[in-house]
Amino acid sequence: MTGDLSGARWFKSSYSAGGQDCVEVAHLDGGMVGVRDSKNPTAPALVFTPSEWDAFIGGARAGSSTDQKGMGTLAS
Repeated sequence: MTGDLSGARWFKSSYSAGGQDCVEVAHLDGGMVGVRDSKNPTAPALVFTPSEWDAFIGGARAGSSTDQKGMGTLAS
């Protein structure tokens, strides 16, 4: 997916305490999830399918580190 993300509602974790070095997330149509760097919000975002996002979050919770092959699609 490489659609228009201009209408996305981005948020960051409450754990960031208002910091500027954060990852922002947006829930998109069709269950897709966008991820971007808060320091550079106009840069391309990663867009994950629902299954990619579930795998990413599951791996993060488990503390695993995997390669990025097949994880997300770059959108501008």
